[in-house]
Amino acid sequence: MTSAAPAKPDTIDRPDQDEVAEPQLPWVVIVWNDPINLMSYVTYVFQKLFGYSRDKATKLMLDVHHRGRAVVSSGPREKAEMDVYRLHAYGLWATMTKDA
Repeated sequence: MTSAAPAKPDTIDRPDQDEVAEPQLPWVVIVWNDPINLMSYVTYVFQKLFGYSRDKATKLMLDVHHRGRAVVSSGPREKAEMDVYRLHAYGLWATMTKDA
């Protein structure tokens, strides 16, 4: 039984030298302070949505309260969009931005 060598390709696709692959930076979700929601409610939402311990949720809530904002999650764009949507559904003011 003879085995034939694989055929040599006629052309080789090479990437353009001008193209540079950019790393996929994660997106971060920021919760902003508001005068409406109680601190206990914000802590509850962080625990419910993200599964944070009471201590971590409380620390994030205090960052929101004292610093005006806190990063509560990060990840791919689709996850960040979903987290912002869920936080809005609970009445919290949230935005997302690319992590730098």
